[in-house]
Amino acid sequence: MSQRQSKFASKSFFFLSVLALMIPGEAFAQRKVKLKQADNAFGSIRNGERFDRLVGNVIFEQNTTTIYCDSAHFFRSKNQLDAFGRVHITEGDSVDITALSLSYDGNKKIAKLRKKVVFVKLGIARLYTDFLDYYRIKNEARYFNGGKLVDTTNTLTSRKGYYDIPVNLASFKSEVVGVNPDYTLTSDTLQYNSKTRVIYFRDTTLVKGKDGKKALYKNGTYNTVQKLSLLEQGEFETISYRMKGDQNFLDDVKKFYTSKGRVSMISKEEKLTIFGDDGFYDKKRGISKVYGNAYVTKIDDQGDTLFLSADTLVSIENTNPKKKRLLAYNKVKIFKTNMQGSADSLAYVAADSTLHLYRQPILWSDDNQMTADSIRILLKNKEIDRIYMVNNSFVISQDSIGNFNQIKGRKMTAYFDRQNIDHVSVLGNGESLYYALEEKELIKTDSMILKLMITMGMNKMICSNMRINFIKGRVNNVSFYIKPDAQLIPIHELKNENRTLKGFAWRRKEKPTKSQVVTKSRT
Repeated sequence: MSQRQSKFASKSFFFLSVLALMIPGEAFAQRKVKLKQADNAFGSIRNGERFDRLVGNVIFEQNTTTIYCDSAHFFRSKNQLDAFGRVHITEGDSVDITALSLSYDGNKKIAKLRKKVVFVKLGIARLYTDFLDYYRIKNEARYFNGGKLVDTTNTLTSRKGYYDIPVNLASFKSEVVGVNPDYTLTSDTLQYNSKTRVIYFRDTTLVKGKDGKKALYKNGTYNTVQKLSLLEQGEFETISYRMKGDQNFLDDVKKFYTSKGRVSMISKEEKLTIFGDDGFYDKKRGISKVYGNAYVTKIDDQGDTLFLSADTLVSIENTNPKKKRLLAYNKVKIFKTNMQGSADSLAYVAADSTLHLYRQPILWSDDNQMTADSIRILLKNKEIDRIYMVNNSFVISQDSIGNFNQIKGRKMTAYFDRQNIDHVSVLGNGESLYYALEEKELIKTDSMILKLMITMGMNKMICSNMRINFIKGRVNNVSFYIKPDAQLIPIHELKNENRTLKGFAWRRKEKPTKSQVVTKSRT
């Protein structure tokens, strides 16, 4: 090695040695709490341990942290201090904390502040509590025994919580209450970003709006500035319903709320629920819509359920009960134990408990088929009380041996008793075909009687008004009013072309089953 190389190596070794000695010293210095100022200082001993008792305008420093207080006990050897009276901590230009007392460990960089603690993330939020532990290394503030976070938009309180300073995320636990000009919320677990003003729902949260409406959220987010929510398994209220779905999108500015996946709307006033794949609620217009495998269930007092399906179901809300509507559009189907039906569209008016069926409506009750240009079903005590058929009314029933009894008129009203047709009144242009049956005894023994029902003839009647009485869902007899024209045609004289009235159409194959109204994909 040359002399020049030897000198260079010696200098490098010396420089590295000095640097190695300086680094631990600098790191050590960064860990030490320094006393910067105090009006008075007294040396004291407690339990054999020496400490400095400092009084008046006391200031400590450690790295970017500055601690102010009225008085303090400074344990230099342990790198710890206890501060009292108007304690004030600043952390760079972002954190400002005040309290009445402080216990600070300079090695672990943990500050325990007590009594009237105010933690401020400058320009972001304020946290009020009596018990706060500030972990400088983690950049995290934790409180217990109650705390309150306040910003320009929201106030949130809870029994426990912590604040992640770098990301401005506050986590609340136990007895969480949030207050905002628009709502109040309660929960057990909640998170809130005080910079973005976004709430994160981590557990079941009840939100009550200033209008008294309620919403229940299990998880999701709410932007309190834009007033936008993205929620999973949430539930919210309309005027008449509680609406929920697997995913919910809420816009509180536009007052427009959307639900997707297993949507349901539960009536607050009736035993009625609307189901579907998708739905929305337009609060400004008071309109709710559910579509995609949409159907309704309505339970009566006897526990029987009315099922109604359509391509689209719409609820129209109004402060006037007479203007409230439930509408069904396209391919309407109805199923109930004692009644089935279909139509192009339907309207349900809760104020008078009436179902209105439009465009080719058809109903079946027992063995009776009813059609008209429009049909109106009146419910009483949640059971069918009357069915009004308006224009081109036609009732067909098949007797026990396959004959079709028929009633036709301008208007008809079917009256029900205990869910069965009791009688039908015809008003205007009444026509009726009624088959007369006779029971003949074929075989009679001590143990058996064999009887046969045969057709004797057909009663044909034309009368402006008439009444047809039923027993157990079948025609029993007919009463006529205003110049009836009636004749009995013996069966052997009856021609096929005279067996039906004009407009006759037996549509039994169209009668919906429960599985057609509520398919497996809907349940």
